Amino acid sequence: MSLSFSGQVALVTGGAAGIGRATALAFANEGLKVVVSDVDAAGGEGTVELIRGTGGDATFVPCDVTQDAQVKALMEAILAAYGRLDYAFNNAGIEIEQGKLADGNETEFDAIMGVNVKGVWLCMKHQIPLLLAQGGGAIVNTASVAGLGAAPKMSIYAASKHAVIGLTKSAAVEYAKKKIRVNAVCPAVIDTAMFRRAYEADPKKGEFAAAMHPVGRIGKVEEIATAVLYLCCDNAAFTTGHALAVDGGATAI
Repeated sequence: MSLSFSGQVALVTGGAAGIGRATALAFANEGLKVVVSDVDAAGGEGTVELIRGTGGDATFVPCDVTQDAQVKALMEAILAAYGRLDYAFNNAGIEIEQGKLADGNETEFDAIMGVNVKGVWLCMKHQIPLLLAQGGGAIVNTASVAGLGAAPKMSIYAASKHAVIGLTKSAAVEYAKKKIRVNAVCPAVIDTAMFRRAYEADPKKGEFAAAMHPVGRIGKVEEIATAVLYLCCDNAAFTTGHALAVDGGATAI
C-alpha cells in the first residue's frame, strides 16, 4: 500500500531527535515540506539539515509549546514560509518520573503536565484554525501506552498521556464534520535518548524493558514514524479519535 497525501506541509514538534526527527524525515521522504520545531535549536537545525541533504524542503522554528505566544508565532511562521498547514504531529514531550505517587513533587507535576498536556492543547488550539482554512487536515498527538492503563512509578506521566488521549478524542469529535481528523499514537518503550537516560544506566532495567514486549525487543523510532504517516495519509480517511498502540504487543497481555 502506497501512502497517499493530498496536502503539502507538515509540522513536527519535538523534532530535534528521536521519534520527532524520524517522523520529520519520513514526511520529507514522501515529498512534503516540513516545519521542524523544538526548544533544542541545534537538534532542530540538525534535523532540517538531514532533510535538505536528501533534497527535501524543511524549516526550523524554535518554540516552547508551553507558551501561548510562542505557539501562535510558530503558526505565523508556518504561514509566512509556506502559506498553509496540512498535517501536524504534536510530539513535544518530557520524560517519565521514577517514583511512587506519594514521592512526587509539585515542580515535577507542573513540568510534565505543562509540556505533555498544555503543550498539546495549545498546539491544537492554534493549528485547528489553519486546518479549517485549508478545508481539513490531520493531527496526530504523541500519547503513550502509559495513557492506556496503569503505569506504576510514573503516575504523573501516565496522567499526562491519558489527558492527551482525552484531548485527542474530544477534538476528533468536535471537528469531524469539518474534515479534520485527530488521532494519537501510543508507543511503548522506544529506542530514543529518553529511553537510554531512563534505562541504560541500569542494564537490568533495559533488559526488563525489552522483555515487557511480547516481540522481545523495544521499538524503533522509524516504526512510530510509519504509524504517524499512516494516521495522516488519505488512506486513513475513516480513522479519527483513535489511540493507536505501537507497542510490540505490550497492551495485549
